Amino acid sequence: MKSEPQWGAARFTVTKSCGAIETITIFGRDRWALECLIAADQKGCTPIDTPGPRWSSYVHNLRKLGVTVETITEPHDGPFKGTHARYVLRSPVWPTCDGEAAQ
Repeated sequence: MKSEPQWGAARFTVTKSCGAIETITIFGRDRWALECLIAADQKGCTPIDTPGPRWSSYVHNLRKLGVTVETITEPHDGPFKGTHARYVLRSPVWPTCDGEAAQ
């Protein structure tokens, strides 16, 4: 049986838009979203291809921590035509060497 990933606190280093380098600690869905954005690289993530219940909230929380995330509005077809957001990580972000944060 495959175990579910743990989304406890983890540290990441982020280069902010002003050039400052800072270590942030995040957990839960915010951590999940950041890791999805890192993995997606310049392709970015949408709620359609990377389903999550509150993408806009996760991005808002990351921005409050100084992480630059671009929102690109894209059209989509189907029975509920409209637009959706594509979120693209613009700040250099990487996990710190110490791995999981102390609980």
